[in-house]
Amino acid sequence: MKAAVRDRYGPPEVVRIEDVDTPVPVDDQVLVRVRAASVNRADLDGLYPRWQFSRLFLGLRAPRAKGLGLDVAGVVDAVGPDVTRFKPGDEVFADLFLFRQGAFAEFVCAPEKAFATMPSEMSFDDAATLPHSALLALQGLRGGSGRPLQAGDRVMIVGASGNVGPFAIQIAKAMGAEVTGVCRAEKMDFVRSLGADHVIDYTTTDYTRTGERFDRIVDVDAHHGILRWRAALRPNGTYVAMGGSGAWLLQALFVGPIVSIATGRRMGLLLGWKPFRAEDVEALKELIAAGTVKPYVDRRFPLVQIVEALRYLDDGRPRGKVVITV
Repeated sequence: MKAAVRDRYGPPEVVRIEDVDTPVPVDDQVLVRVRAASVNRADLDGLYPRWQFSRLFLGLRAPRAKGLGLDVAGVVDAVGPDVTRFKPGDEVFADLFLFRQGAFAEFVCAPEKAFATMPSEMSFDDAATLPHSALLALQGLRGGSGRPLQAGDRVMIVGASGNVGPFAIQIAKAMGAEVTGVCRAEKMDFVRSLGADHVIDYTTTDYTRTGERFDRIVDVDAHHGILRWRAALRPNGTYVAMGGSGAWLLQALFVGPIVSIATGRRMGLLLGWKPFRAEDVEALKELIAAGTVKPYVDRRFPLVQIVEALRYLDDGRPRGKVVITV
């Protein structure tokens, strides 16, 4: 089979397509013929890698796992003898974050617990956009401690036009929130089309100092320190970020809890993230079935153009998701 591989850290150009052996499922493993995959910022974070300490888990000098790609949607091709939930022909999707990745390939093989049945009547391209980004959006709006999001709450989504933001806007609107999206000028119309009530151009406006206060702020990729956000939160409000630079992560882990206790506002990193948690997958399926959440695919690339797809995302160009068709 053909698969995207890399044997060193670096930019998208270190990735290449190779012929590798097709896996054979054993025990509780499921072999899935990939129909589509999607590209996430997390794929790039592991490619460089963004945080040097992550080499402790990925490999100090070179990546232990050569494969790439988290999000996958496809058809079950074969199953191991201990599989009970799936059979050949079933349409499934998954986030392979905990299962050595490898979605950018013609086949993937992982334990059956990695997979879930695809939302009914959804295309493979659309289903492939959901596992990582949509679940992050859902958990970002629900997690981070503090009181649960309620109808009428004011929510800010920073990074509203990329992988996670479009899902976060739609989910927040489905929960009855008034949503402000933050993006750059050329993507403002797209963010409005997602349902955002207000949109801020971060290239011209300091979105941490607008004078408005919010019940919840979801920051997809933090660029400002924790303390800078205090005035933007209402009492008992929550600021939760999904990532940032190495220095920001240290501040979030050590300063965030102190600020939270001192101010009564929950502020810090999205802790307790659970990739592809079954109950959240089902909640997402319900939102999709109700028509309140839908994927937005910016562009599709064939597997042989995986380097171009990764570079397209790394340049910050997409409005929504980038899909790899197989």
